[in-house]
Amino acid sequence: MKILTVTGYKPMEINIFKEDDERITYVKTAIKKRLIPMIEEGLEWVILSGQMGVEMWTAEVILDLQDNYDVQLGIFPPFENQDSRWPEPLQEKYQSIVAAANFYKPLYQGDYRGAYQFKAKNLWLADKSDACLLLMDQEYPGSIRFFYEIAKQSLPDHFIYTITPADLDDVVEEIRMANPDYWM
Repeated sequence: MKILTVTGYKPMEINIFKEDDERITYVKTAIKKRLIPMIEEGLEWVILSGQMGVEMWTAEVILDLQDNYDVQLGIFPPFENQDSRWPEPLQEKYQSIVAAANFYKPLYQGDYRGAYQFKAKNLWLADKSDACLLLMDQEYPGSIRFFYEIAKQSLPDHFIYTITPADLDDVVEEIRMANPDYWM
């Protein structure tokens, strides 16, 4: 596997409304825990659309991992200025991530024109990937269900990896147990 698409929930879909929410740390830790073995086995590129939430957190994880691993980050938003309606702090974060990415190219020139751009983005990402990693609860797939349905048609089942709520619970417990105060 050389190219992996990572996607998942937008922050509001998992009730995260502030950038300093401690749950973001757990999500990023779970993503990192999944990515490192893949990178060590030959993963070269992580591609995403750069949407708020899991994708931006993944981009931050990849940029951190680049200090120790040879992995590239590609961002392919469905259209230009996808961040134009986001809160200003998220726009700034997005712009800094785009500037640090190894590759950036919107799939459509110009601003948002229609929902077809999101479907085209999902098709393109699934087509260009060898596998995908989704932060998703099968019972409550939210907006990620659109990519998941396309991925199921494009990729063999064994190349669709998920981070589930149970995986996040495990990460929370590992972090708690690593804290010396936990044992007092």
